[in-house]
Amino acid sequence: MNVNVYQHFRADERPFIDAVTDWIEQVQMQYAPYLTDFLDPRQAYIAETLIRQETDLKFMFYGGYEQAERRRLLIYPDYYQPTLDEFDIAIYEVHYPKKFANLSHGKLLGTLIGTGIKREYFGDIISDGSAWQIFIAKEVASFVALQIGKVGNVTARLEEQHYTNILTPKDSWEEEKTTVSSLRLDTVIATVFNISRQRAKQLVESGKIKVNWTETLRPDFMLDLLDIISVRGFGRIQLQEIEGKTKKDKIRLTLGVLRK
Repeated sequence: MNVNVYQHFRADERPFIDAVTDWIEQVQMQYAPYLTDFLDPRQAYIAETLIRQETDLKFMFYGGYEQAERRRLLIYPDYYQPTLDEFDIAIYEVHYPKKFANLSHGKLLGTLIGTGIKREYFGDIISDGSAWQIFIAKEVASFVALQIGKVGNVTARLEEQHYTNILTPKDSWEEEKTTVSSLRLDTVIATVFNISRQRAKQLVESGKIKVNWTETLRPDFMLDLLDIISVRGFGRIQLQEIEGKTKKDKIRLTLGVLRK
């Protein structure tokens, strides 16, 4: 692989770049398709960039439904005709006493990870306000379903659903445009949620912020295209486009925002 590829991405993304390079090589050598685990939007962007730069291979993303945030990637030679069935994604609904209990994305994810299965095997967790569904890689789905009898202290079980029964998720990103003085994590959070830089810095340092599902404690963490920032108590931000600078040297952004 061209070592210069690294310079376009963050240093902590190198292991992922190396993984994508391995997938590409495998498809080229074996001349057969390769299916990845679920990728977040930032990882999908990196993978797509590398496949387009390095090869004439084809690729396709799918997460189980049209607007999926976390998606599996199929990389394949140009002769190949993929189908959605090949993405091996199972949909499970959570059955629980809705009248007496509330579930949350965080509680469900904690329960899933508690089965000992890596985050990469789980796609989106969606809700229409009361019902919840989870997209799971088929290779681990039945094991996960057997492990789960509770979510927190709520009795719950997972039941497989047909894809025609997918919920319509209640949350949807609102598009917002803004300008920021820099792509520092605390600056972007402060601007979007209209709080002071100091307050944003405290939120980061107290472990209330995740970037691409990973906790980060660095207020000066530099954000990049398609990063997703979760701010506990406030909501979520996705960097959808970085559109150049204003006359006053501010950075123009298009964001997806989910406000709590």
